[in-house]
Amino acid sequence: MWEKDVNINQIQEIRVKTNVFFGVGAIAKIEDIAADLKKKGIDKVIVISGKNAYKVTGAWDYVEKALNNNGIGYINYAKVTPNPTTAAIDEATSMAKEFGAKAVIAIGGGSPIDTGKSVAILMEYPEKTAAELYEWKFPAEKAAPIVAINLTHGTGTEVNRFAVATLLEKNFKPAIAYDCIYPSYSIDDPQLMTKLSKNQTMYTSIDAVNHVIEGATSKVASPYAVTLAKETIRLVAKYLPKALENLEDPEPRYYLLYASLLGGVGFDNGMLHYTHALEHPLSAVKPELSHGLGLAMLLPAVIKAIYADKAATLADILEPIAPGLQGTPDEAEKAAKLVEKWLFEVGVTQKLADDGFCDGDVDKLVDLCFTTPSLDLLLSLAPNEATKDVVKTIYEESMTPYNK
Repeated sequence: MWEKDVNINQIQEIRVKTNVFFGVGAIAKIEDIAADLKKKGIDKVIVISGKNAYKVTGAWDYVEKALNNNGIGYINYAKVTPNPTTAAIDEATSMAKEFGAKAVIAIGGGSPIDTGKSVAILMEYPEKTAAELYEWKFPAEKAAPIVAINLTHGTGTEVNRFAVATLLEKNFKPAIAYDCIYPSYSIDDPQLMTKLSKNQTMYTSIDAVNHVIEGATSKVASPYAVTLAKETIRLVAKYLPKALENLEDPEPRYYLLYASLLGGVGFDNGMLHYTHALEHPLSAVKPELSHGLGLAMLLPAVIKAIYADKAATLADILEPIAPGLQGTPDEAEKAAKLVEKWLFEVGVTQKLADDGFCDGDVDKLVDLCFTTPSLDLLLSLAPNEATKDVVKTIYEESMTPYNK
C-alpha cells in the first residue's frame, strides 16, 4: 500500500485550484503566506474564526506571529458558530469594512471558512447583504483574497468554490458556488486536528464520504470523481477506526485529512445531490444538528434510492464499507443495510427519530428541499428523477434503522 512510503512530516504542496500546504507542521507555512500577502500590498486582514478552536489548536499562535512579523494589521471576528448565519456574515463584513481589511484569513472547519468566503465576496460588494448573496440575488464575480487554515477533516471547503450559510428567518440553508472564492492558499495540518472530539472525528469523516458518494454518482460525475471516491472511502474505512482509538495520533488524522481533501476536490468536480440537499433543511430547522450527523442519518436511504441507477459505481466505491456487492440493481436494500451497518460500527447509531424529528416534519422538510435557493440544482443532478415522492421516502426511511 502506498501509505507505507509516505513521510507524514514532509510538507508537500498539492496543486488543485488552490495551493495547499499539506502535512504535519504545515501551519508554519503561514509565515510565507503572510509575506506574500504583504508583497501584494495587503497590510490589513480580517481573521474569521470560532470562539475557541483557533486558539486551542495552536493555530493562532503561528498566525498572529506571522502577521506581526510582516507588519500586517488584523481584526478578529471570533463568533462563528456551527451552521453559520447570514446575520453573522453581515456582522463580520461590517467589521472588515470599518477596519479597512483587504483580505480574509479563515481559521476553522467548514463554518469559519465558509463564513470567510462569504465575507470576502461582500467586501467587494459593499452595497449587498449576505441574504442577497445566499438567495442568489446577484452573481459574485470577485472576492477579496482568502487564506484558509483548516481545522477539520471533512468539509473540503479549503480546496473548492462552495460555501453554505443559514437564513434563520426562512429556515433556508442554501449553498453558493463561485470561482472567486477558491482560497488563494490553504493549510492542511493534521496536527491541528488532534484535539477534535470523538463525535467531531466521526461526523467530519462521514461528511467526506458523502461528498464523494454524491460526486461519483451525479449526472455530471466523471471518471476523476469516481477515482477520488474510491480512494476517499478506502482511507476513511481504514483510518477512522484508528483515529477513534487514539484521538491524538497525527498519523490517522493525516490520511483522514487527505481523504477530506480528495472529497472536496471530488464534489468540486462531480457536484452533490440528494444527501446534501436533504440534510440542509435538517440543520436549518435544527441549527444545533451537526452537518455530518445529518448526512449519516440520511445516507443509507439515499443509497437505496439511487442504487439501481448507479449499481456498478456504488458496488465498486463502497467495497471498503459495504463488501460483497455485485453491482446489480436488485441489491439496493442490501447496499443500504451494509452502509448503515458500517455507520453503526464506527459509532454513528442515531437516526432522525433519535434527534427529535418525526413523520409530521416530513412535508415541511420536503418543501424546504424544493424552495431553498440552490437545493433544486443539487436535486436536478441526482442520478434519477428527484421527485417530491422520492425525497419524502428518503426522509421517512431515515427515521429509524433498516437493521433492526
